[in-house]
Amino acid sequence: MNSIKNKVVVITGASRGLGKALTVILAARGAKLVISGRSAKDLEEVAKETNAIPVTVDVTKEGDVANLAKVAISKFGHINIWINNAGLWLPKAPVESLNIKRAHELIEVNLFGTMYGSREAIICMKESISAKKIKKGMIVNIVSTSALQGRAGQSAYAASKHAAKGFTDSIREELLASGISVVGVYPGGIKTSLFDEKKPEDFKDFMTPESVAEKIVQNLEKDQPDIEQVLIRPGQTLNIANKANKTK
Repeated sequence: MNSIKNKVVVITGASRGLGKALTVILAARGAKLVISGRSAKDLEEVAKETNAIPVTVDVTKEGDVANLAKVAISKFGHINIWINNAGLWLPKAPVESLNIKRAHELIEVNLFGTMYGSREAIICMKESISAKKIKKGMIVNIVSTSALQGRAGQSAYAASKHAAKGFTDSIREELLASGISVVGVYPGGIKTSLFDEKKPEDFKDFMTPESVAEKIVQNLEKDQPDIEQVLIRPGQTLNIANKANKTK
């Protein structure tokens, strides 16, 4: 079992939902946490509850993400785990009615936010491994089952998540000999404020943030964590060829 205690963990999108749930669970496991989000007020509340270090960050701004890494390093000297959790969603709409401006923003957060975070994590972790401050590092990208199949009315969201999966798979290959592992997490619907604008019809069947966070942390505690963790909700089906990595 890989203990989380005293591991330095950075989490984006930690002010609510899954990010907050991950923060609470990791804090209970004894992790040292640096958390980020857009809302300073919400972030401060989570930080007080978990003794985490809050950093206000817009993940679409490269400088903000670089500063997040700088704060973590200045406080703890290294980063063991970086979790890219920040994300946006758009209510279902046919592509001809798609709000392109909002689609751009969604892709900036879901794809480029993940790219910026991963890049900063890689830079920091490689330096720490080279300096023998840590033996290994881990990047965890929270993606979605929408990255595994297309969905009618969800073209922009699915596109952003397919791209995030492609990025995640690619950096995993790049980092094979580096000591840095990359985990892709693919949840299938979580009851969070992400859906406040217009809840999906089956929202009541979605998973709780706490249950999903617990499964993610349990995977991270394995000696060899699964590099792909697919978390489907009850009654959900995926039309994908390889379902071997599905976790119920």
